[in-house]
Amino acid sequence: MKIFAIGLNYDSHNKEMNRSFEASEPVVFMKPDTSLLRNGNPFFLPDFSERIEYETEIVVKINRLGRNIAQKFAHRYYDELTVGIDFTARDLQMKQKQKGLPWEISKSFDGSAPIGEFVNKSDFEDVNNIDFRLDLNGNTVQQGNSGDMIYSFDKIIAYVSQFFTLKIGDLIYTGTPAGVGTVSIDDHLQGYIEDKKLLDFKIK
Repeated sequence: MKIFAIGLNYDSHNKEMNRSFEASEPVVFMKPDTSLLRNGNPFFLPDFSERIEYETEIVVKINRLGRNIAQKFAHRYYDELTVGIDFTARDLQMKQKQKGLPWEISKSFDGSAPIGEFVNKSDFEDVNNIDFRLDLNGNTVQQGNSGDMIYSFDKIIAYVSQFFTLKIGDLIYTGTPAGVGTVSIDDHLQGYIEDKKLLDFKIK
């Protein structure tokens, strides 16, 4: 299984992070399978970072083998989606960026990719108009809509498949909107797509 993640895919998040450039193509990075956090298991704050931030995203699951997929056919390559979190060790990321070094250690560490229960995309009238949100301790802290993505699900799948053969079960985290923030011990995170709670876990 491969886990892809897309950066810089919401203008609102780019603005809140004071990014001054626009990506002309999807920004792709990867996480190992050890980053997945499933079944509501708790996330344990790592010792190597003092600033772990949540980034809430819609995640699509690939359902067939494909390479060099045309965008017009990309919708055939997934039929399930959910909400997930791309945890980021922001302090490590900033240090690595300042040195001009790769920043995988800030994004791809163990447990950095909590994943919710999957639902069928047929549950939604339009996959390009799906609301999602994250509640932290009962308060909504982040919300977005798939229609606000710079690059749609189909564009992402087509683009990624130019470089990587997509296989059944591969996951794509499709980017985060504005509202990212830090987590602390005993925080309770709940992720929703529309009115469906698909993700529910605590910070330890």
